[in-house]
Amino acid sequence: MPRTKSAKRALKKALRNWYFNEQRRRKIKMRIREFLKCLKEKNKEEAREKLSLVYKEIDKGAKRFLHKNKAARLKSKYALLFNKVFGEENN
Repeated sequence: MPRTKSAKRALKKALRNWYFNEQRRRKIKMRIREFLKCLKEKNKEEAREKLSLVYKEIDKGAKRFLHKNKAARLKSKYALLFNKVFGEENN
């Protein structure tokens, strides 16, 4: 446990940041699950909307805790999946 006043504040801040980052991680996972479900159902328009939401959540995560290259890699991965399922070239 922290002893000094500054260490106590730092712990409090770290816990708060962990909480917000964990919420964002769960939101990203939820959006990805929704997107994959639409791909499975072959629902193109809904999948396109969900892909947009996946991008949005990943970009928000990249602001705080995701590395920018990992965010780009994830976005590319899901775009490729979309194109593979619906047989499109670059959008």
